[in-house]
Formats: sequence, C-alpha cells, structure tokens
Amino acid sequence: MNLSVRPYSTNDAYAWDEFCRDALQATLLHTRRFLSYHGERFSDCSLIIEDNGQWVGLFPAALRNKDDGYIISHPGITYGGILHKGGLRGEQMVEALTHIASYYHSRGYARLIYKPVPTFYHRAPAEDDLYGLYRIGAIKTRFDLSTTVDLHYRLPISERRRRSLKKAIKAGVEIFEGTQYLAELWDILAKNLKNKHGVKPIHSLSEIVLLAQRFPRDIRCICAKLNEQVVAGTVLFITYTTNHAQYIASSEKGYEVAALDMVFDHAIDRAVREGKRWFDFGISTESQGNVLNEGLYRFKTEFGGGGFAYEFYEIDLTS
Repeated sequence: MNLSVRPYSTNDAYAWDEFCRDALQATLLHTRRFLSYHGERFSDCSLIIEDNGQWVGLFPAALRNKDDGYIISHPGITYGGILHKGGLRGEQMVEALTHIASYYHSRGYARLIYKPVPTFYHRAPAEDDLYGLYRIGAIKTRFDLSTTVDLHYRLPISERRRRSLKKAIKAGVEIFEGTQYLAELWDILAKNLKNKHGVKPIHSLSEIVLLAQRFPRDIRCICAKLNEQVVAGTVLFITYTTNHAQYIASSEKGYEVAALDMVFDHAIDRAVREGKRWFDFGISTESQGNVLNEGLYRFKTEFGGGGFAYEFYEIDLTS
C-alpha cells in the first residue's frame, strides 16, 4: 500500500457518507449528515486516508478549541476513530496512524485525542487501531464503563426488575413510539439534569428534532404514558449491530410506577425482533471516568447486561 492523508472538504460529504455506509465501525454519528448539525461549533480537521488516490479510510476530527492545539476524534460525538472497510489491518493501520500524527504535527498541533469505536458497534472484529495506538506510543487517558446487553447470550434479569415490570403493568403504564413525544420527554430530561447536575442535555430539543428528521429510521423515541401523560422514556440511536440508549429520563411519577422498566422491556424486545446483537444503555461513569455511579450501573446491569469500555487515548504530537 502507498498510503497518504488529505484534509476533508465539504465537496467530499456525499462520498464520505457513502463510505460510512459500508465501513466496519461506522454509525450514524460518523456521517456528515450528523456531524453537520454542529454548524460552526467546531473547526473541522477531518482526514481522508488514501491508497494511490483510492479512499481506504476516514478520520473524523476537529479542534477542541482554537487555542490549545488539541485535535479530537471527534469532540462533537461520543467516539470517533479510524473508519475502514477492512483495508487497514495490522501494519497498514500502524502506517495510517503514523501518517495522521505526522500530518497534524506538521501543522503545529500538540495533542491528538483518539476515541475508538466501542467493539460492540463493529460489524466484524476491527481493533487494529488499538494495536496501532500502542505502536505509536499513545497513552490511555480515560475509561468510561457502559452497560451492554448481549441479546444472543443475555445474562439473567434480576428479580427486582421483574417485580418492577409487573408494577408498571398493574399501574396501567402504556408504551408509545414517535418523535411527537420528544418535547414532553425533553421537558422531563432537562428538569432532571438541571436539578441533579446543574447541566443541560447535550442536544437541545430543536437539535434532537432536527436529527430525528435527518435519521427517521435511526433515531427512535420510546415513551411510557400514564393517564395520557408522558412519565418516562428513552431516545435510541439505531446502528447496524446495536440499539443504543442515548437519553433516558423519568419523572417522579414515572419512578413511582417503574415506567422505565416497561420502556426497556419494550426496547430490548424490539431489538431482539430486529435481529440486533447488542442493546447498549450507555455509560454510568462521571468526572471523566473517575467516578462510577453505582446505583445507575446496578439498575442497568439488572436488565441482563455487562460492562463494556469506552476508551480515550492521547498522542503527543510534539515527540
């Protein structure tokens, strides 16, 4: 192979998304249709990896901010990493990462933060980038712990979750799907985040509505209603292998009637019927991975899940 890298331009957007469609690690988060919702929030520094002019990989990336010289793959999404269709294996991946690091170094950047795609999103084994990171001296700087259900070999559901589901059924909780419920769910989510953590949702209501319109088959809203009122729900991001709970929220009334148990019973059952391999609840870690919210983690694992890693690596571009 004769690898080289070049910067992404807006003229590459369509071809980029076409490449993502078949890439082993790509999800909707990697597409330009998703990344572009950020607008001018980030200074894009994405690269295209070529072999004699033919695309063999993509590297979504942007500046963390304009002053500190940190490139992140990618600051606007949960994970980034090199995307390929199987053509960057072993030494080719080491070479690709070397070219990427050299490119950013030559332009005066100091650090590269690499967030690999968690393995349960992979369509086939593709952790060559982790080996390549080791070879070029990257250091792991953060580790978040997610709860993921293996839908082919699901661990036992706890008796507590079984009782809670029966409680929700007895209370008359009903499940509904549709983006028309996003506004009611976002009201619950925003209040919870403000009261518990003093923060706002990563996506505003207008942004999640926009994304749901752009990805009508890949973003799903599932809500629990009691007496015609939304009391709990989740927003799922649907990928080739995995249904991922991007947002989870419940009102006090929802907690009283265990509405989330019915939401996830429905969501996991649907993922099984759709032939997915995994259902991911997302991370339960806080403070850059240094604190585990044990109550939240226990709640998620009781649905039959186990731990999966969301990792962060740092490459010193000055050495």
